Amino acid sequence: MPDYPATYDISSEDAGRRLDQYLTGQIPDVSRARVQQIIEQGKVLVNGSGEKPSYKLRSGDRILLTGPAGREPLRAIPEEIPLDVVYEDEHLAVVNKPAGMMVHAGAGATDDERNRGTLVNALLHRFGALSDVGGELRPGIVHRLDRETSGLIVVAKNDSAHRKLAEQFAGRQVSKTYVALVHGWLKQDRGTIEASISRDAIRRTRMTTRRSGGRAAVSHWTVVERVGSAYGKFSLVEVKIETGRTHQIRVHMSSIGHPVVGDTLYGAPREIVPVRRPGLKNSAAPPETLSLPRNFLHAAKLEFLHPVLGKPLRHTAELPSELFAFLEALRKQ
Repeated sequence: MPDYPATYDISSEDAGRRLDQYLTGQIPDVSRARVQQIIEQGKVLVNGSGEKPSYKLRSGDRILLTGPAGREPLRAIPEEIPLDVVYEDEHLAVVNKPAGMMVHAGAGATDDERNRGTLVNALLHRFGALSDVGGELRPGIVHRLDRETSGLIVVAKNDSAHRKLAEQFAGRQVSKTYVALVHGWLKQDRGTIEASISRDAIRRTRMTTRRSGGRAAVSHWTVVERVGSAYGKFSLVEVKIETGRTHQIRVHMSSIGHPVVGDTLYGAPREIVPVRRPGLKNSAAPPETLSLPRNFLHAAKLEFLHPVLGKPLRHTAELPSELFAFLEALRKQ
């Protein structure tokens, strides 16, 4: 950012450019939206007067920049984004979230760009009002899914439903079942991983089971299919979690040597190469590597009691097309 106040004299070469466009090129590491915010807050004067961001500059204009834009508290805003709503009533909704969509902006988000494209933005546009229990950045959000995890998530439309749903999650009364494809063949048909999870001391974006003092976490897995392919061995598993820790399934499966396919953060390869077997001619091997631009992890089933009506709700979501296609590609090799 420049030292304030800062002045800029417009030459004939810059005449005709928009005010916001010009300043974006002059101030390093600041977006055009941010520049427009500075202008709208009256911190940019052209020849001593305030102008709109669309003002066309003229040769000889003098721009005075008095200071940076003040940061207003970030809050979620409605945004028209398609939603796959599995169930809806006046109290709650169950949504099938796609991979690549953040549930909500982080508390440390500092710009409008990071506060767009989230599930919360889409929910506000679709439903209007949501519960306020989670705060202005997380209205309606009772639980979360990782950005690259697809599947079912329940959201609350009012505070009463939110609190009662939160009690069910805290009391481990909600059944959450995921489908995952992991590297390697699991030796048993089913098992339980009970290992506490804490943040990695060195790589802060990762979680780990290798530190003491973490939060208790329990995952139950069942093998659905063992896939043997020219790309190696894989296991399709169903995982039921009793707890909802950050990255829980990804961390737990990696901790027993079977990382989730596509999950490079926890040890999965970025590209899966064909396995060269003794006696296998090169021409008989698959000619290409395989890759998956997301984690093969999908929240497939969600079961809980309706927080107001008391009736059991059970919802399912099929594997997204990209995961199904990847699995089929392995099965054919």
